[in-house]
Amino acid sequence: MIKACLFDLDGVIVDTAKYHFAAWKKMANALGFDFSEKENEQLKGVSRMGSINLILGWGGITLTEEEKIKWAAQKNDWYLEFLQQMDQKEILPGALAFVQDLQNKGYRIALGSASKNAVLALSKVEMLHFFEEIIDGTKTTKSKPDPQVFQMGAAALDCDPSECIVFEDAESGVTAANTGGFYSVGMGSPENLGHANLVLSSLENITIEEIIESVLQ
Repeated sequence: MIKACLFDLDGVIVDTAKYHFAAWKKMANALGFDFSEKENEQLKGVSRMGSINLILGWGGITLTEEEKIKWAAQKNDWYLEFLQQMDQKEILPGALAFVQDLQNKGYRIALGSASKNAVLALSKVEMLHFFEEIIDGTKTTKSKPDPQVFQMGAAALDCDPSECIVFEDAESGVTAANTGGFYSVGMGSPENLGHANLVLSSLENITIEEIIESVLQ
């Protein structure tokens, strides 16, 4: 029996990936190199320090740990500046109605995100009140594909992983859900998310009942 839904933030509920991309590019450019949108896809679901290590590798740049921390903080400042522009237009198609429907039907709802700015982002789009628990980068010690973030979310909701569906747009996030014993819904392309129990292009025109029927097959 499914009792709860756990959502990633970026690429599932809201579209803030463009702000991360812009902020990371600004950092890379300041260090004298650039990277592509295709490379940026590899950053989905990755922690801030994990992301900076990947990006520096693409640019062939070596920094001390102290320098990495400084640049990661600078990137986050730039990201927060971009985030201040957010409003409900950033909510992805179908996400608001779907979460509202979940709440109306009595499902437990939590967020499981690597972001350290999840509360701010949800506040800006006026969706914070839907989430009973927020498990984000300020609370976790392990990054996806480790299932820790979703395990913590399920525990906070007093649910077993087998009673939860995870909604993820990142390959590493789907792997985390599967590894942790959760049902997984990939939001995006079957090419990257084919290991999910179900892949959707968006949360438009679908009900939780239809999703449950598909993932439990």
